Amino acid sequence: MLRRLTPLLAATALLGLATTAHAALKPGDAAPLFTTEAAVGGKQSPLVLADALKKGPVVLYFFPKSFTSGCTLEAHLFADATGKFAALGATVVGVSHDDIATQIKFSKEECRDKFAVAADPESAIIKSYDAKMAMLPMSGRISYVISPDARILYEYSSMDPADHVKNTMKAVEDWRSTHKQ
Repeated sequence: MLRRLTPLLAATALLGLATTAHAALKPGDAAPLFTTEAAVGGKQSPLVLADALKKGPVVLYFFPKSFTSGCTLEAHLFADATGKFAALGATVVGVSHDDIATQIKFSKEECRDKFAVAADPESAIIKSYDAKMAMLPMSGRISYVISPDARILYEYSSMDPADHVKNTMKAVEDWRSTHKQ
């Protein structure tokens, strides 16, 4: 039993030591557009960021690994808030280094069929948003709010999942207050 736990303990320790570089994308920067495979409610489909932005702002949040405790908590928090984001005209999209098979399962079980989770197994999107952990191929925990004109409105980086929803919601509310339809 201890032999099986040792790699897990080492990985957990490494995750604790690995830090996310400060996000290079700041408010006003152009948001890199991408197309990738994603899942909503256990169903796979292409996710085109440019298409999502046509509907309104996008809350793009990066998380390290599906089915880990912090990432599951964050998925639950975003799932609970998806209706309020939608009422403000915003779309929520999660991204991690996991493959699409994992995201299909994660979207159903932990995202509660509420929002898309994108697969980025090559870390191309993660790197383009400077969300990669310093020593690992996976992302850190970084949330962006992107305006419909593909500009970064807000960026928040913290490995603690607790405030990502609250902070991105405030950024979307602030944007909405100046862009009433």
